[in-house]
Amino acid sequence: MSFLPARALLVGALAATLASCARTTPLPDDQAVDASPIAAHPSPPPAPTAAAKGETWNAAAIDWQPYEAGLQKAKASNKPVCLIFYTTWCPHCRNYSHVFDDPRVIERARDFVMVHLDADAEATIAAKYQVDGGYIPRTYFLAPDGTLDPTIHPPRPRSMYFYDERDPTSLLAGMSAALQKLVR
Repeated sequence: MSFLPARALLVGALAATLASCARTTPLPDDQAVDASPIAAHPSPPPAPTAAAKGETWNAAAIDWQPYEAGLQKAKASNKPVCLIFYTTWCPHCRNYSHVFDDPRVIERARDFVMVHLDADAEATIAAKYQVDGGYIPRTYFLAPDGTLDPTIHPPRPRSMYFYDERDPTSLLAGMSAALQKLVR
């Protein structure tokens, strides 16, 4: 009995999964690979689903706002905006959602209007914030008037708005920089 058909199906499924991830998710700089052959034939991302298991964003402790309401609240309260794009199917987004469980991030988030948007469900808004690509998760800082400050990001040569998905240190540094630059 030959296992070649089953093996071919498994290899094909693996290639499709890798193609999807390579197209949307940045790798750490020390793990970067050339994905151009894969990206030449990308498969579409899965349809949006309900929040993935394990994804929290700590809504119990952080006052997440919808986009328009968040911009209005920022202007009225003179607070900067921390704007995050994610998707429900992205494993890096799931990891990043737990950074918001850190007590230091919770405390610092009180100085911001916090907005997180599903890039699939809010594609029009997400397209306006593709400074260096449409990868996810992406985190931006906006002035209280809604103006993006593209200079606030971790020190990365590419995927500049991708903060460490497991360690809150880089996000906290971005938040500190945003408070210094954007609040008068």
